[in-house]
Amino acid sequence: MPLQNLSIGKLFSVLIVPSFIATMKMLLCAMVLSVFFGLCIGLVLALTRKGGLCENAVLYRVFDIFVSVVRSFPFIILMISIIPLTRLIVGTSIGWQAAIVPLTFACSPFMGRIIQNALQEVNPALLEIAQSFGASKAQIVLQVMLVEAVPAIVSGVVLAIINLLGATAMAGAIGAGGLGATAMIYGYQNFNDLVMYSICVVLVVVVLAIQYIGDFVYNKIGRASCR
Repeated sequence: MPLQNLSIGKLFSVLIVPSFIATMKMLLCAMVLSVFFGLCIGLVLALTRKGGLCENAVLYRVFDIFVSVVRSFPFIILMISIIPLTRLIVGTSIGWQAAIVPLTFACSPFMGRIIQNALQEVNPALLEIAQSFGASKAQIVLQVMLVEAVPAIVSGVVLAIINLLGATAMAGAIGAGGLGATAMIYGYQNFNDLVMYSICVVLVVVVLAIQYIGDFVYNKIGRASCR
């Protein structure tokens, strides 16, 4: 049956809901991996910078250049250029599982820069106080820097997740599936405005939900830190 003849309910159950599930799988997996790798990158950059707890000019420069180079690539070009790496890791370059590799590769440096900036904004006086009490570097990082930077990290991570959602839509252009591919194939290419704008509404709702959850967590952390 042509899509034009389907009711809005049937359209959602047959086409949009499966695409939404694929997008959420991409988003959640890439988000978890990006936060993990981004935290590692951000910590290295914040700690090895000039004046940092573990100052190391060479290591800082290597990571700084890597982050800047990866962030300079438009996502669609980056995704195509690392197809051999995606095939090596996942075994295929098609499907939502394959999209996780370029999504993580693209988002981790952005996440790392956000976390680096959040850590660098921690009041240096707090670090000096912790050092004066004999705290080790690990204690300073875990119990002072990360604790104080959590609100800024949460705010930045929410922004990164929303950008990641936009990247999942672009990933659909080269076979990742999800809402982006559905909007392009069944909406744009088939001149079906109902599919196109329905997916736009779904994406807007998802972004609003992500922002609401992020604001809720941020406010909870802010109130807890004021006690």
